[in-house]
Amino acid sequence: MGRGRQKAKATKQARDIKYYSPSTDYSALQKELGGTTRRAPSHHTEIPAEPDYSAYEDKYADQFGDDDVDSRRIG
Repeated sequence: MGRGRQKAKATKQARDIKYYSPSTDYSALQKELGGTTRRAPSHHTEIPAEPDYSAYEDKYADQFGDDDVDSRRIG
């Protein structure tokens, strides 16, 4: 096929796709979008508790003071 025929075929196919309108089943669409009012069960019902780090805070409190945090901050 030459370039002219190839381009004409591609243009025809693009036009067919652009103006193609399949029949739409609006009742099925409404059922799908409406959904159900029931919620799906959650796999994670409880939030895990955060570990207690207070023992580590006391252990390393003498190495790092409050003023060290500000001196390391950039900007």
